[in-house]
Amino acid sequence: MLWSGATVAQAQSSDTTVAAAPPRAPLVVGAYAQGSIIMAHTYAIRHLVASHPTGFEINLQRQTTGAAPWHGWYKYPKIGLALTYYDFHNPILGHAFSASPYISKTFSRGPKHDFSFRLGAGLAYLTNPYSQETNHKNTIASSALNATLQFRFEYDYALTPHLGLLVGAGLNHYSNGATSKPNFGVNLPSLVLGLNYHEQRHPAQTNPNAPAPEDVGKLFYNVSTSLGYKQRSEGDKQKYLVNSVTLAVGRRMNRKSNLLLGVEGFNDRSLKATLDDTTRAGLKQPDVKKAGVFIGHELLFGRLAFDSHLGFYVYAPYKSSTPYYERLGLKYHFTNLLFGAVDLKIHRGAADVIEFKVGAKL
Repeated sequence: MLWSGATVAQAQSSDTTVAAAPPRAPLVVGAYAQGSIIMAHTYAIRHLVASHPTGFEINLQRQTTGAAPWHGWYKYPKIGLALTYYDFHNPILGHAFSASPYISKTFSRGPKHDFSFRLGAGLAYLTNPYSQETNHKNTIASSALNATLQFRFEYDYALTPHLGLLVGAGLNHYSNGATSKPNFGVNLPSLVLGLNYHEQRHPAQTNPNAPAPEDVGKLFYNVSTSLGYKQRSEGDKQKYLVNSVTLAVGRRMNRKSNLLLGVEGFNDRSLKATLDDTTRAGLKQPDVKKAGVFIGHELLFGRLAFDSHLGFYVYAPYKSSTPYYERLGLKYHFTNLLFGAVDLKIHRGAADVIEFKVGAKL
């Protein structure tokens, strides 16, 4: 399964230096009720914030015990999968179903309590997306398939050796990343109450102080390319190809982090379509291609990394956006050489495109 397979994958990575065979990772099963409000983060969705969505979640997680060095570096987090259902109590919005792999990092752990922070990302299905003919008031999402992000603070208190009462507060987010418009997305601040069944609340844990990997302090090089697509507006149903090429140099700073500096080029065909619609006949059109420089950070969990970039356009003849951009995403190394990533490129808080990336680490 996903959460157990992830630990096996870590044990095969270049970071692996396991001092002893770890104990079996015990299972935790949770069932939670959620109550939420819709955050009115933009005027265009204010007509949809009258209802109070409610939800239900079932999740399965494994308590890591030291199968990979990064387990001890992060004080033995949990890895899990959450299946979540939401009823928006609004016929315009309908219902949402989502599946989110996640990682849960403990801040404080005692004989009867566990206070942690959980971060997850996955896919969601919304039953009532925007339709110009039948559901034009749903400005939140124009496609049934969406990405979902979830973060939450959780407190688990032991009622019995195996049963825990969980209370939490967090945020659920649904968006299609501008692949279809309108796409203002929805943010659901949520309160959570439920129960956890712990197969074993305090398992033995090994390898707490695994040595730093050999590549700490060393440089590496990344080369990658990405593809994505986006829609210009509700009136234009065509999806336009967006692609990029990236060259970067990085340095592993410590057990948990890489820093990167890079250059990249972008070609967004939707900008050419916009120019074709707005440029007067006979006038020369500016180049829609762009080039940028960026600084980036990767938070490492074995083969998996959470990446964040801040970039600045150094070549952009057509001024279609802010002079800077951000990128958030997940990156996974299939081998020591090849990796894949899914990134969300952003301009001043607004989604620009979801990028599907493949590359090599040299």
